[in-house]
Amino acid sequence: MKNFFPDRVFELDKLLKSEMLSKDNMEKVQKAVVMPVHKNDTLNDVEPTHKKRKTADGHDAHVPKHASSGFQVHIPCNKYLLQVIEVLKPKIQTLMEKCNTVKMWIQLLIPRIEDGNNFGVSIQEETLSEVQRIEGEAATFLDQISRYYITRGKIVSKIVKYPQLDDYRQAIVELDEKEFTSLRLCCCELRNHYLSLHDTITKNLDKIKKPRTNNTDTLY
Repeated sequence: MKNFFPDRVFELDKLLKSEMLSKDNMEKVQKAVVMPVHKNDTLNDVEPTHKKRKTADGHDAHVPKHASSGFQVHIPCNKYLLQVIEVLKPKIQTLMEKCNTVKMWIQLLIPRIEDGNNFGVSIQEETLSEVQRIEGEAATFLDQISRYYITRGKIVSKIVKYPQLDDYRQAIVELDEKEFTSLRLCCCELRNHYLSLHDTITKNLDKIKKPRTNNTDTLY
């Protein structure tokens, strides 16, 4: 861990300053938005027409116009954001794994409960709490990615249903821009978390390794 954390700090700082995560690339994020436009879309199609067909139990079932005709629209993900996520996601998972390793290491170093001389133990517990906090935030980054895809999928489904409404199309653009900003912040936070872990552990390494000192020699 002595060199691993600093190496990750430099690696993530380099990535943050790279062309991929440059703030100037917002235009590329916008260009990667692919939404189909149909020539036959008119204002009369705001409410899609339906057909009725009989189900197995004899009841009427409403079938959307697109579904009855077998019409399907393939709308891809934002390829630029997908590329950024593919780079960042393993780095998030690595941070979580390292936090779990450090957490277990500190837990095994905590001595048995005794009266007095617990200052070093309190340092161990505070360090352990910080590691757990960072691990939790890293897990939040993964949840954020999942929520982005779910939210985008819901908006895209609205575009398929109401292709003539520009608000939904603009919502996709805004969502992708927001996600790109969030991914840049995620990279920055990953770098800062590694730096914080390295700083906390190195400054308190002696107390973490040996939380209790033997003062019996000074009594004589």
